[in-house]
Amino acid sequence: MRAAPPKASAPKPEPMAKRNDVFEALVDLRRRKIPCVLCTVVESKGSSPLKVGAKMVVCEDSCAYGTIGGGAVEHVVQQQARQALADGSGAKLVTHHLTKDLGMCCGGTMSVFMELQVAAPTLYVFGAGHVSMPLCAFATSAGFETCVVDERSDWANSERFPTVASLRCESAVALLEALELPADAYVVVLTHDHALDYELLKAVVGKPLAYLGVIGSQRKGARFRQRLVAEGFDESVAERFQTPMGVDIGAVTAEEIAVSIVAELVRVRRSRESK
Repeated sequence: MRAAPPKASAPKPEPMAKRNDVFEALVDLRRRKIPCVLCTVVESKGSSPLKVGAKMVVCEDSCAYGTIGGGAVEHVVQQQARQALADGSGAKLVTHHLTKDLGMCCGGTMSVFMELQVAAPTLYVFGAGHVSMPLCAFATSAGFETCVVDERSDWANSERFPTVASLRCESAVALLEALELPADAYVVVLTHDHALDYELLKAVVGKPLAYLGVIGSQRKGARFRQRLVAEGFDESVAERFQTPMGVDIGAVTAEEIAVSIVAELVRVRRSRESK
């Protein structure tokens, strides 16, 4: 088995001096999957540094892009934004009296709306069959970044999967040997072969994932769990996958099955966000 290459560190955003466009910075940070907070002045009364609409993007480190006026108010808002990143809190409104609260001579008040910006979760779809096509289309529309893996080039191609973020026409087992899945990844296994389904499941079931599901019946799931335990996996680990996948809506067609699976993925994602 090949040793997995060391995980590359995420590239840091450019310093503020080179990146003053807030929206350009926001797009770049989301592309790099770097969490940040978008801070927008939504109310300004009296004498204050900047007026309604001023924006600033704040990252976990010392990076910030744009400005809401500088000085003490900007420093405090940056601290509050980084705290929001640390505790994963959602959108919130903060208001500061610039003289009473911060000792600034302006004398006015500013209200700033802070929105946590988190990159779309990645959904890895192993298998490029008939269910995978609508699954990827629906998942993309629902806010997932999809990656399809299948070594069959006549199945895994851009004509069949025009909306996916990544298309890997290669051995799924070999890819998993080299790929370090992030802890917030969603994985669905629905290949054309039960034996391959099991090999892929065995390769990822011990990893900390947001979601892991395998296409099939309850009987298939029970057999896979028995095999995992027989091969030395702890029983609690052998329970870390869903089979059958999806919300029970009586799905029959490929499109209906895809809808049920995406509904389950959304339910898991929203549940994780609310914690």
